[in-house]
Amino acid sequence: MIALSVAGSASAEGTIDVAIIGDPDTFDPMVSTKDVVSIVTQHFMETLYTFDKGGNVVPLLAADMPAISEDGLVYTIPLREGVSFHDGSSMDSADVQASLERWMKVASRGMGIADKIESIKASGPAEITMTLNAPYAPLLALLAFSNSAAVVYPEEILADQIETPVGTGPYKLAAHEPDQYVQLTRFDGYTQPGAAAGERKQTLDEIRFVPVPDTNTRVEGLLSGQFAFADSLSTEAYDRIESSEVAEPLLLEPFGWPIFAVNHKQGLMTDLNIRRAVQAALPLDDMLFAAFGDEKFFQTDGALYPEGWTWNTGEGTDLYNVNDQARAGEYLTEAGYDGQPLRILTSRQYEFHYQMAEVARMALEMAGFTVQMDVVDWATLAQNRDNPELWDVYITHSPFLPEPSLTSSFFATAREGWNNPEKNAILDRFTAETDPEARREIYAELQKITYEDVGLIKIGNFNSLQGKARKLEGVEASAWPAFWNASITQ
Repeated sequence: MIALSVAGSASAEGTIDVAIIGDPDTFDPMVSTKDVVSIVTQHFMETLYTFDKGGNVVPLLAADMPAISEDGLVYTIPLREGVSFHDGSSMDSADVQASLERWMKVASRGMGIADKIESIKASGPAEITMTLNAPYAPLLALLAFSNSAAVVYPEEILADQIETPVGTGPYKLAAHEPDQYVQLTRFDGYTQPGAAAGERKQTLDEIRFVPVPDTNTRVEGLLSGQFAFADSLSTEAYDRIESSEVAEPLLLEPFGWPIFAVNHKQGLMTDLNIRRAVQAALPLDDMLFAAFGDEKFFQTDGALYPEGWTWNTGEGTDLYNVNDQARAGEYLTEAGYDGQPLRILTSRQYEFHYQMAEVARMALEMAGFTVQMDVVDWATLAQNRDNPELWDVYITHSPFLPEPSLTSSFFATAREGWNNPEKNAILDRFTAETDPEARREIYAELQKITYEDVGLIKIGNFNSLQGKARKLEGVEASAWPAFWNASITQ
């Protein structure tokens, strides 16, 4: 049981407790790609643009969509006026310019496109102008994303590290007791965005995010009424939640894809034959079944985007789910493998990560690998994956994102360091192209080389289970659930 230092319970008027998988290790969303950080910080930090329910980019702190020059190089972005920061100061173009300049220096996604941005200038009190040196089609999607996010801070607080965030969101950070709770309270100075972004009501006085690393504890807390919402639940709990009088399940279908992220910077996986051996050995059907238990929760599908998505293609998928340990052993022989341990970094806070890793370990050992399982808490994994000396593969997952360029693993600047010149050239063509059909064709090339060079290893598609109290309204199933429109019915 989690002991809170804040009085009250999930059923208290105007207050909810939300169970998340762990404690955010930062409240600066620029420097993090972790979902647990995005879920919390989106309530108090905001970006120029956001996504609507259809995945379209719409204005948030911007007053409108940008005016874009005919050559696609100059973006003139009008800013909303009358927007207040939590410290009482007013947002202006100087704050936005300085924040975006910091984003290019400290955020993985900002660093990934910094070489394409010629300048960012405050071209008026409520206007900024971004000038590129080459067209970059995904720019607005990057500015809208809440993960490694281009959020806006007051210029005065900007530094390499920001300990106490000051944002513009409907809630503000009130307290943080590590490993106990993050307390958010309503920001009375909040001004609503335009209709395209949707209303962000401050119905609740307080939202508390409670780190609960164990999935069974999250389930039991939801069923007992302790939590009004619980994220990332074991699919085995679906029937119990569905039959509960207190709670109900929320199923995101399909949600995303589990990934074996590959260390291209140093170690075993820098050898293409070793990467091919891992790819060939993995029994993806068995891994998905071990992780999710029922086919209604997963699909064994090699396309990086599922059927029905713009980006769906079969290119390269003949290398998906080979499940041939003998062939993997041949690749190991070609590589001259000497028994050096393959280090798999994973965590049990996302239990399905660990379950997939266990099945993978057995298949890899059958192929001839020596496997070292490094099972740590999620905060440690997030820290260790930034050090290429500590792992060969780490296990993660991602929702299906509306723009493929939001997948940081494709970029050489990402922590995995996939710096294949042919892939880089394909990616440059993809991001520079603005014609939708041409982009789809180039993306098919990107998926093909992802398989051929084993840039990363997709396990399959999965549906994500969340749960909410039946009396909680205004909250929908989402990769990053938001609670600004939430309310409790009595």
